Amino acid sequence: MPRSGPMSLSLPSFSGATRRIILANLAVFFFLAILHWISAPVANLLHYHLLFEPRAVVLGEVWQLVTYSFVNDGILNIFFAMLTLWFIGYLLEDARGSRWLTELYAASVIGGALIAGAISYTHIFHLRPDVAGAGAWAGIFGVMIAIAMLFGDQEFYLWFILRLKAKYMVAIFILIAIAILLKEADTFNALLQLAGALAGYLFVKFAPRRGVASGASERYFGVRNGYYRWKRRRAARKFQVYMRKQNREVHFDQEGRYIDPDELRKDPNDKRWMN
Repeated sequence: MPRSGPMSLSLPSFSGATRRIILANLAVFFFLAILHWISAPVANLLHYHLLFEPRAVVLGEVWQLVTYSFVNDGILNIFFAMLTLWFIGYLLEDARGSRWLTELYAASVIGGALIAGAISYTHIFHLRPDVAGAGAWAGIFGVMIAIAMLFGDQEFYLWFILRLKAKYMVAIFILIAIAILLKEADTFNALLQLAGALAGYLFVKFAPRRGVASGASERYFGVRNGYYRWKRRRAARKFQVYMRKQNREVHFDQEGRYIDPDELRKDPNDKRWMN
């Protein structure tokens, strides 16, 4: 995909991993809204245990490392979050594939939570591990960092209004999060967003181009095939020893494959066998 290209006011593709992530966020949002309408105490209790609170995670509620990213408070918040993800997610998915985008988003969500949770214990910026955070922005910040790294000069209309290059758009979002962090207005959520951006950067920098799952799969099959080759060579050596005891000589190549004796006796300079 080129680093820059013509802009269009048409809607981006709504498919693949981008669609699945957006629909999952919307489903949780409306589920919690309906549950709150039916039974506010139950909804509040569930909401509390889905948020990311570093102290609760340390005490065993590890699912919060993922679930917090699906808890979006406020219609405007989820609207702009999902719209941003839609407009930038399709670029990465088109270039790197659905699996890579899913892994990037997950790494940003989980990695951002781990980084932010660890920092909260330092009490810098008056942070505390008993303060909770939520929202999809940690994952979205990771996706935005990837856009800036891979397609920084790509221009598009953000929300049909702002004509920006990707790198400038990401810089604006990062500066806003830093300003919120320094102003201590919504400190932990701002830290989550910045930590998600850092986790996204590390994923793009060090993860395999085809994704962690593909890289792990290739490594697994490489190790498995290497093990099978070793077993074949060992069996070949044992068979050679056995055949020598029977006063017969057999030959195998370096991979443990049997070599026909006629091939060994063949004169390489004799071309008649080719006719």
